[in-house]
Amino acid sequence: MALEIKRWPKKNLAAGYHHSVGLQSNGKVLAVGENKYGQCNVSEWRGITSIAAGSAHTGNSHTVGLQRDGKAVAIGWNKYNQCEVNDWRDIMAIAAGWRRTVGLHSDGTVVAVGRNNEGQCNVGDWRDITSVSAGDWHTLGLQRDGKVMATGNNRYGQCKVNDWRDIVETGAGYLHSVGLQSNGTVVATGLNENGQCDIENWRDIVAIAAGSNHTIGLKRDGSVVATGRNTEGQCEVSGWSNILAIAAGCAHTIGLKADGTMSATGRNEEGQCNVNRWKCIKPSNK
Repeated sequence: MALEIKRWPKKNLAAGYHHSVGLQSNGKVLAVGENKYGQCNVSEWRGITSIAAGSAHTGNSHTVGLQRDGKAVAIGWNKYNQCEVNDWRDIMAIAAGWRRTVGLHSDGTVVAVGRNNEGQCNVGDWRDITSVSAGDWHTLGLQRDGKVMATGNNRYGQCKVNDWRDIVETGAGYLHSVGLQSNGTVVATGLNENGQCDIENWRDIVAIAAGSNHTIGLKRDGSVVATGRNTEGQCEVSGWSNILAIAAGCAHTIGLKADGTMSATGRNEEGQCNVNRWKCIKPSNK
């Protein structure tokens, strides 16, 4: 069965530089890991429908939440005003990169705030977007027709997505981009020195996630595949089963199981993999 584009996808898991975030069914948010800038201080958030964590290959991070009323909240590292989202309205989906935040309006237009030295926030002319992804220095937008827009740093070709077609989901890492096609195969472009783009043989994939230097794929049968840098064990997912949702951070990976429990692997020096006590994580939207 062919996969379809998820309009305004709502994420129930997010993994940042050194922290992990989970959205509960009651609209509350859980977070573990590094909290140097308060990026895990989300316990008072209410009415959240989607979450995002600032991706980064190094440095600091922030956390973003989308409320039921279409407003956004953000907390954490704010040196480049990436948390200044309080005046956003009519937001249907969110993404967080390193030093910026991206929001998708219901009319298919996109807003972005934060550092823009590489043009990663130049999304003002995008139209007909259904979802957004944010890497360290580049931003992706998936259009209704299955094509992909890209802006920002393109040093390693991570923005060379113009010829992608029939895409239903995107992911953006440090210096690479990933796209899930409707037939369950995956395409990738950008830096590949760790094999993070070696996805040619993947089949029956239903969801993807891009970490800083690794890529994760969720298969239809609930198993998980991974490729890329594995120095911290972030790709050790071969034994996972019955997984419903995945997220990839700088050097760790988390997954939600069908029974409501969590799996995690990779770097845990900051406690970002301590998700075993999480309960009632909201199933992701279909």
